[in-house]
Amino acid sequence: MKGLKDLFTALAAVILGLLAGAVLMLAIGANPLEGFSYLFRGGLMNIERIGNTLATATTLTLTGLAMAFAFRTGLFSIGASGQMLMGGLAATAIGLSLQLPKWEMLTIILIASMLAGAIWGFIPGYLKARFNVHEVVSTIMLNWVAYWTVYYTVPAYFKAKLETESARIPDFASLKVPWLTEIFKGSFINLGVFVALGAAIVIAIVLNRTVLGYELKAVGFNRHAAEFAGINVPKNMALSLGISGALAGLGGATYYVGYAVNMQIGVLPSQGMDAIAVALLGANSPTGVVLASLFFGVLHSGKGFMNAMTGIPPEIGDTIIAIIIYFAATSVLFTRLFDGLKAKLRRKQ
Repeated sequence: MKGLKDLFTALAAVILGLLAGAVLMLAIGANPLEGFSYLFRGGLMNIERIGNTLATATTLTLTGLAMAFAFRTGLFSIGASGQMLMGGLAATAIGLSLQLPKWEMLTIILIASMLAGAIWGFIPGYLKARFNVHEVVSTIMLNWVAYWTVYYTVPAYFKAKLETESARIPDFASLKVPWLTEIFKGSFINLGVFVALGAAIVIAIVLNRTVLGYELKAVGFNRHAAEFAGINVPKNMALSLGISGALAGLGGATYYVGYAVNMQIGVLPSQGMDAIAVALLGANSPTGVVLASLFFGVLHSGKGFMNAMTGIPPEIGDTIIAIIIYFAATSVLFTRLFDGLKAKLRRKQ
């Protein structure tokens, strides 16, 4: 029944977000049906665009899993952007410093990006466990520490001709592979899609089939009861944010050495904030996160096509996403509506 309730909540948030987008299109004199047609066709109309949608969804899946994992354990992290940056910086630094066979290089890059993200997640976890520093404050502050770390490090050690970006990632350090690019007709899709799916499976197993997952969820449901039951609450808090950071760090690797060709400074990746929407819409479950990432991937891939074909501003697509976030965040309203409808059906029977 909980799965049905989560599905109802997600569908309600999506429908209300699309309705709000339709109202905005009408307000600017556009045809909503035409706008939505091109919005979704832009992400799904051919194999190349499907590949681009999957590439966009790849990073969102990993950052969404990072947020969902923290939420499931009772912690509200907003640090995915900074953890992405640190994971991406580690991946970029290794890719531009070492010369190894591709598979050895990619293994080292993925491990390093996970470690960098895990460290950046463990810091606020430790501060929360040791000094009760609120994770929202510490993760936001660490986002900007990561931002300025990248801002200094890339021009100082890894710059290209331009001061604002790193040198191009060589082919042997890139998650792009020719056979996958050829299948999807030159799209941005890369091996990160398999990393994201593997991570979703691992997190599902950890949360639902292990003692560690049980303890982490117990802390999230009621940390005082968990402590009374003998669970080490501070350790689990720090561990939870460390694992969350590792997932976001992987997301940084799939973006900066997979989707992109180099690392630019002065940009805080939006995927870290979009990940909150992905986690909320996916009801903090690995399967839900994958599906929500695909949906947002379609919106992100299609909004430019919608603008080119109809003149509707691409910001309409961003607004739809923002409204879906709002309704997903207020899911308690839909839960009450669902319970009310269920009660009425029972009375009629």
